[in-house]
Amino acid sequence: MAPKKAKKRTAEGANSNVFSMFEQAQIQEFKEAFTIMDQNRDGFIDKNDLRDTFAALGRLNVKQEEIDEMLKEAPGPINFTVFLTMFGEKLKGADPEETILNAFKVFDPEGKGVLRKDYVTQMLTTQADRFSAEEMEQMFAAFPPDVTGNLDYKNLVHIITHGEEKDQE
Repeated sequence: MAPKKAKKRTAEGANSNVFSMFEQAQIQEFKEAFTIMDQNRDGFIDKNDLRDTFAALGRLNVKQEEIDEMLKEAPGPINFTVFLTMFGEKLKGADPEETILNAFKVFDPEGKGVLRKDYVTQMLTTQADRFSAEEMEQMFAAFPPDVTGNLDYKNLVHIITHGEEKDQE
């Protein structure tokens, strides 16, 4: 029995350090994301929560294998501390451009590199840290959609992370 306790203490100690990796505001944002994903509000993210989250994002055809692969990345049931630890590990040394790009790619399952302006507006004004109408106007003034109403998020991410437009080749 004693070895089990020692093992548990080590795991808890490793997980508690994850809170020191982030600022309080970041932890709060992760908590909001966790709460959004924990659809059944049981304190854990499971297969059904992931499926429901994808459905809420408009992706209804997620394969069971994809969900299983995601859950395999966790060392066990995904509570908030495990969730935060997993993000900490993923973000450690992560390229900010790649991180932001991956966030947009969730909403672009076909990988077109563009998103409809009205869809971006809906997502940014109704989810987690909601943008105000003024913030949306500022964003679209700085990064206007094309004539068909599409936002080139790849170029947007490049400008955000590098401060200049990507060369159009």
